[in-house]
Amino acid sequence: MGEVMVKCNLSRIMGEKRLKIADVSRDTDVNRGTITRMYNEEATRVDLEVVEKLCLYLDIEVGDLYEIVKEEQ
Repeated sequence: MGEVMVKCNLSRIMGEKRLKIADVSRDTDVNRGTITRMYNEEATRVDLEVVEKLCLYLDIEVGDLYEIVKEEQ
């Protein structure tokens, strides 16, 4: 089995909705650094409260924001 990783789709979703990190941070009251790390897929852990706020704000499901990707070897 190849490597398995959790992929964050925040950058794609924000791009589709034409949203800026600063706007999402202001509107959701989520730390800008947290959103930036998620956007760049550098976040190693994210509070469920943050996931909840982003999903409600973006009108998406948790499975839209995060997915498990299996990389073939």
